[in-house]
Amino acid sequence: MCNGQDCLSEDSTSFTARTIHRNKEERMLRSVGRGLWNYRSLIFIILTPLLLLPLPLVIRTKVAECAFVLLLMAVFWVTEVIPLSMTAMLPALLFPMFGIMKSSNVAKEYFKDFHFLLVGVICLATSIEKWGLHRRIALRLVSMVGVNPAWLMLGFMSGCAFLSMWVQNTSAVTMVMPIVEAVLQQILKAKELGCNGNVNPDLQLYETDMKIESIKKIASDEKKPDAPAENFTCVEIQKPPQSDSAQPQSDQSDPAQPQSDQSDPAQPQSDQSDPAQAAACVPAVVSRSQQDLMMCKAMCIGIAYSSNIGGITTLPGTSPNLIFSEYLNQIYPECNCINFGNWLLMCLPISVIMLLLTWIWLYWLFLGSDFTFLWQCDGVQSGKEKAARKVIEEEYKSLGAIRPQEIFTGMVFLLMVVLWLTRSPGFMPGWASLFPHHSGYITDATVALLLGFLFFIVPAHGPDKKYEAMISWDEFQALMPWKVALLVGGGFALAEGAKESGMSLWVAKLLMPLGDMPVLATVTVACIIVTTLTEVTSNAATITIFLPILSPLAEAIHVNPLYVLIPTTLCTSFSFLLPVSNPPNAVVFSYGHITIMDMVKAGLGVNVIGLLAVLLAVATWGVPLFSLDTYPDWAPVLPGFNSTIP
Repeated sequence: MCNGQDCLSEDSTSFTARTIHRNKEERMLRSVGRGLWNYRSLIFIILTPLLLLPLPLVIRTKVAECAFVLLLMAVFWVTEVIPLSMTAMLPALLFPMFGIMKSSNVAKEYFKDFHFLLVGVICLATSIEKWGLHRRIALRLVSMVGVNPAWLMLGFMSGCAFLSMWVQNTSAVTMVMPIVEAVLQQILKAKELGCNGNVNPDLQLYETDMKIESIKKIASDEKKPDAPAENFTCVEIQKPPQSDSAQPQSDQSDPAQPQSDQSDPAQPQSDQSDPAQAAACVPAVVSRSQQDLMMCKAMCIGIAYSSNIGGITTLPGTSPNLIFSEYLNQIYPECNCINFGNWLLMCLPISVIMLLLTWIWLYWLFLGSDFTFLWQCDGVQSGKEKAARKVIEEEYKSLGAIRPQEIFTGMVFLLMVVLWLTRSPGFMPGWASLFPHHSGYITDATVALLLGFLFFIVPAHGPDKKYEAMISWDEFQALMPWKVALLVGGGFALAEGAKESGMSLWVAKLLMPLGDMPVLATVTVACIIVTTLTEVTSNAATITIFLPILSPLAEAIHVNPLYVLIPTTLCTSFSFLLPVSNPPNAVVFSYGHITIMDMVKAGLGVNVIGLLAVLLAVATWGVPLFSLDTYPDWAPVLPGFNSTIP
């Protein structure tokens, strides 16, 4: 037996050993947990196909094999554990292995008429950005509406919406936001405020080829591949010379802002050594009053939302519109209902309604319920309004006289729009009828590609300078959204595989009981589902997933497919809730004026506005425009359908 002291010593030693052992186990568990967390994407990539394997291995039908590919792609697109564009390659890998389609046939689906249209539009967008036509348009639109904060917000929103009708949404935001930021700085100009404690008295705007790392990371890792990495127009914050003791602390700037850009030799350098002097889109900090802060929030959120609202107006305005158009040509080749003109007639009123109601909603949410400015005549301007007007006028004057390059770009832009509108307007013969022996050969892509080709031929300068085309291949390539091109190709391949395997017909029969519901109720449910999913999933991926499901649904309930597909396509672009919902939201969020909760509160209202506007359109002026109340001849008639009248 041990005496008391020895027993106590043994107990203490045993306790220490157990403690050490327990600590080792805890450290090991933490290490294993950390390793699992770090490799969670790889684990998910491996587990997902394993869980779905019973479909091709147990059921052993072409429908089950195609469903395996569809579900695998949908999960990978939603979670983004694999880059979206590489997930789009899965049909090229799996369809030949399952015997659904030959590899050569799958490959044909990855390059369609859509891609030629995209190339032509990006050529135009490249020239617009290179020669600064976007800045002239935006400043002119803003100066037309006035400098009252409410009208100023409407002016910027209108300018951004107009630009996003013709260029990618992210491009439109990155064109307009630096001007908005500069105007906000001048409005908030005072001793105790400004951008990082400084004011930019000269309001210098310039183009930089640097990709801002923070915005690039948010937008490139985004779930929304609507646009490529952008060249950002940035505001250079110039500070008056200060002594070393009075030098502001640059480390207090927003951590989301790029501090490493200044080390790049290609970046224009300021004379100051402070990192805050680097060209970057630096957000303003706390403004003078709560009202000023709310004005910044409303202005910035309005820019993000207006880019999406404007994008739905035209077919090339956003990826879901183009994907829908090409899907329609592929699945319903006899359908000639959708063209640039009637899409514009359908969606322009939706965009106008959404833009005005969103403007009023944001004003009420952030600036209050005083709408007396709507009917008040122009009176004495406040100091803020004078500062805003001054900076807009000075910036417009700094552009100088319009240059020949801008004139040519504008003429090509107008010519492209006119040719799109008059190719086949529907109510009268268009210019395409001049080629009667080649009916259906010429599309909107032909027009876009022809005019886009001109930018690589027409000289940018006169004969006194070395020949240089309006745009170069490198400039075009920097703006070309190759990720979107691959993603869309994967969607087309998936849709064709669903048709070849019989999965589309199987889904149609499965959905036939929905014919007992009112069609508008079915469309509303589909729109709500799509609007919810698109908040956390790529717009292009969302519409690619739902098109092969919704078109068989329309056939199953014997309703014009356009009645279901058009509203759901439009709702795919309503990603307003989160900064990660799409790149425009992320770019605006990176300026530091808004919080996630600001965007969530504002986005909920805009989602409701958009949903109601779309449903109003398809129930009223959309019916005669696309004959939505009749089942078309170009859509197949399934045996045993449930007849439903919209």
